[in-house]
Formats: sequence, C-alpha cells, structure tokens
Amino acid sequence: EVKGNVNINRLGTYLITYIIKVNSIYSKTTRNVKIIDEPPLKNSTIYLTFDDGPSRITSKLLDVLKEEQVKATFFVLNWNSSYNYLLKRMVNEGHTIGLHGYIHSYSSNYASVDAYFKDLTLIRNKVKRVTGVDSKIIRFLGGSSNTASRFNRGIMSILTKEVINRGYNYFDWNISSGDTARISNRRVYRNVIRGLDDYPTYIVLMHDYNGNIKTVN
Repeated sequence: EVKGNVNINRLGTYLITYIIKVNSIYSKTTRNVKIIDEPPLKNSTIYLTFDDGPSRITSKLLDVLKEEQVKATFFVLNWNSSYNYLLKRMVNEGHTIGLHGYIHSYSSNYASVDAYFKDLTLIRNKVKRVTGVDSKIIRFLGGSSNTASRFNRGIMSILTKEVINRGYNYFDWNISSGDTARISNRRVYRNVIRGLDDYPTYIVLMHDYNGNIKTVN
C-alpha cells in the first residue's frame, strides 16, 4: 500500500509511505521525493559539424539551418562538380568549410605522409577555386585517434604534428550523433542531447552524405 501523492508540476518535498504485509507481518518505510526546478543552462558553445558532404541532402540541411538561423561547419569531400553550388551556398550563408579529404579512403590517405598531404592539397585547392576560401581547418578521416590507419603504424602521431607545422588546425569531436548507424531520427537527436554535460565547448559529429535523411529530420 502506498500513501501520499506527488505533484510533479509543483516544486516541493513530498513524503511517500510504503506499507507491506506478508501474511501477518507488516513492514513500513518512507521516502522523500523532491521536485526541483531544472538546473540553469550553462553558457556553453555548441558547434554543429557535418562530415562527408556535400550531397543531395545538403541543400535540405542548409534550408533548416537558414530557417533556424544557425551556422555550422562542413568538413567536405570531393564527390563531383554537380555539388559545387552547395559549397558556394555554404560560404554565402555564413557557414564554415573545413577539409575532410578529396576522397574518403583510409588505405589511400593513410598510406604515407606524402599521400595524405597530396589528398589534402587537392580538396583545399578545389574549395579555394570554387568558393575563394583558403580553408586550413581539417578533420582527419575517422578522427585524429582512429583505428582505421593502424595498418600504417604511427602515421597519426606524425600527421597530427605535421598538419600543425604546415599551418592547419584539426578538430575532432566530443559528442557523436551515431548517425552512421542504422538508427532512428529520434535516436540521433537523443544521442546528441544526452552527450551534453558540464563542458564549456561541444563539437557535435554528424554527417550529410547521400541518403542520411535521418540527420536532416
């Protein structure tokens, strides 16, 4: 038997009593239930970042960002020239373009230091040619501590230092939306929201490759 009520819409402390009877034996215990106000939001900065585009869905994503008046960072690949107009639109609407790779191939990009910078130079030159922006913001394929490059042992330790030496800045993330998995729209959202805690800065990893409509949703 439970005695006492809790009004979740009214702040306060509520006493709840639990009475248990087993045969002729009684037991009773109580608990206090506290309904408190939501903690104040911290003054955090959240960066929304999108990898592996542009693609057919990027225009829809840009529409949402424009409607909500939010700026994002796009770490782009070279798919084909038909998406060049989206690179221009990103810049025209105030978003940041970062470099991800000319192609998305771990075996090719991480084959050697020279191979990595050859690929990086190709995407940097394309972005500059199409948009006029000479971007030096990068994101490594798989991030700076990936396991996909382990076939070439030690290359990431070299690259993370060498990109800085050559004037680039690389960015990983501290919240992953998990949107590359077969999950629902709602799960993508929840993965991001649940990652928010007490940090002053968050970098959220999402993707705008072809077909990833759940992230747009």
